[in-house]
Amino acid sequence: MKRFIYVLIAAICIGIGTIHTDTTEAQDPTLRYGTGVPPAVRSINDRCLRYLANTQLKDGSWQGSRNGPGITGICVMALMASGEDADYGPYATNIRKALQHMIISQDPRTGYMGTSGHASMYQHGFATLALSEAYGAVSEDLLWKDSDAPINRRRTLSEALELAVRCVLTAQEKNPWGAWRYGPQARDADTTVAGTVLMGILGARNAGVEIPNEAINKALNYFQTCTSRGGSVSYTASGSHGDSITRSAIATLVYAIGKRKDTPEYKATSEYIKRRANYNSGGSYMFYTLYYMAQALFQSDLETWQAWNQRTIERLQKMQQSDGSFNSSHGKAYGTGMAVLTLALNYRLLPIYER
Repeated sequence: MKRFIYVLIAAICIGIGTIHTDTTEAQDPTLRYGTGVPPAVRSINDRCLRYLANTQLKDGSWQGSRNGPGITGICVMALMASGEDADYGPYATNIRKALQHMIISQDPRTGYMGTSGHASMYQHGFATLALSEAYGAVSEDLLWKDSDAPINRRRTLSEALELAVRCVLTAQEKNPWGAWRYGPQARDADTTVAGTVLMGILGARNAGVEIPNEAINKALNYFQTCTSRGGSVSYTASGSHGDSITRSAIATLVYAIGKRKDTPEYKATSEYIKRRANYNSGGSYMFYTLYYMAQALFQSDLETWQAWNQRTIERLQKMQQSDGSFNSSHGKAYGTGMAVLTLALNYRLLPIYER
């Protein structure tokens, strides 16, 4: 039976396993299913999806200042986030075209789905997460339907995901920190790239790809090295902690999904973002921050997430353009896709949302 797809996350924490708290009490059904999707969320979401469908390029990608497989992956997850049938629903063709583009752009030898730009492993991480969400939701028999791509460029979702994971694990093995940075050959690491890539392989593990526990543990250990007692998280292990709500949100999420809620680092970062939940993120990384804050607050403090979610809905209502898009420094496709994923937890479609 085809599993429902809904994002994370990346990140969403989409499809990355069931999360439990320390309590043994039965879960309140409203935690998993909510009390209904707010009309404002449905309105924002529907307008975003129409925009993405109408602006997709012939090759399956979207335009943007940093377009690449990761941006395409974000749009794929957005198109699946509200539970539309990925094979026969209104956006099924858009989803297939996007996945085809991602697979064709993948290096068949290394599995790499990055770009030649500065932030290439971000692209690979989001693309890996998107493939993990599509696997099991999109029929392999229909994936290449009506495609004119050469046969030798086609792969199944399973093959593409396995290759993407191999690239991640190979890059990690070469990295002295046991994490990742801008390119697969990097010898240093940072918590923003590492969080994106780690969520990608956690999603792949949930989809059934074998991921060594050692790989997950090494990456989580890196985050613990970068976390201060007060909950701030440094950009690199040797850098100052500074004051970044985004990095603390990323750390909170990977600790939760990686089953380290019992650590002092998780408790510190979750309290850190809770204290700063009223912070109005802005600037070029606004949507990146919103994306991770949504998931991290939901995992760590439902009541705080509910209040934050309502404020964010109202904020995004005011920001949405007349064509349904959201402007961002990385292009409209990125801003629009990330806005959808920020609100996607309102749909509560997977067991991942058990707390």
